[in-house]
Amino acid sequence: MITAVGYLRLAVEAAGAAVIGIGAISTTFQYALSLLGLRHYSNTQIRLHLGQYLALGLEFQLGADILGTAVSPTIEEVELLAAIAAIRTLLNYFLSKELERERKEVEANTQADILPHQ
Repeated sequence: MITAVGYLRLAVEAAGAAVIGIGAISTTFQYALSLLGLRHYSNTQIRLHLGQYLALGLEFQLGADILGTAVSPTIEEVELLAAIAAIRTLLNYFLSKELERERKEVEANTQADILPHQ
């Protein structure tokens, strides 16, 4: 059981890292297209795109940390998990707030672009 959970933790951790990596590559691609003038993405749209990947990646990383202490944890491991969970939860909370604010900004800009043409 301990070995299986260990492998599962590694898989979830790798999935989280992959999500963040894919998000970084995808965002870099969007930014490059914008710089080259091939597509128009505002900085807000680019940040929103990356932020979504970061939020998902953080969830995977937190899940991996929880799995790491799931099998016969010591008090020190539980305390460490609590600290890590608190930090990652705060990061995710503030990232979510930032994403929400940026999403509203993008929607407002989209509406402003549509309204004059009507």
